[in-house]
Amino acid sequence: MLVTHRQIEIEWGDCDPADIVYFPNYFTWFDSGLMHHFAHVGLPKKELLKRYGLTGWPLLETTARFKKPSTYGETVTLETEIVAFGRTSFEIDYRLKRGADIAIECHEKRVLVGRDPDTPGKLKPVPIPDEVKALFAV
Repeated sequence: MLVTHRQIEIEWGDCDPADIVYFPNYFTWFDSGLMHHFAHVGLPKKELLKRYGLTGWPLLETTARFKKPSTYGETVTLETEIVAFGRTSFEIDYRLKRGADIAIECHEKRVLVGRDPDTPGKLKPVPIPDEVKALFAV
């Protein structure tokens, strides 16, 4: 599968009073990494939503393993990889690296959703188009 890389410079405001990255910021970076991953293959999130009549890709589950802290002034590399596609869901692995060392590993499962035409205000899972899956095969 395709792996994309994104450099992140850790800013002062990313850190807590202990001078390490405040953990919710990692999940913001993971979400951004997924958007960059789709843009890398020519399908920015906004275009994906418009082209296929989608509303979004909400998070179904996540796990993270924090191995090494990161701090202000460091530059880290975020690796993003879609590791599996289901009918309506897909799974993503993220690795945040400090040099060659993995600082954090995260796994997510997300689902594509659109508006349910039979129930106003409700969302429903939408099958992932084969052409979208093909963009990430290597």
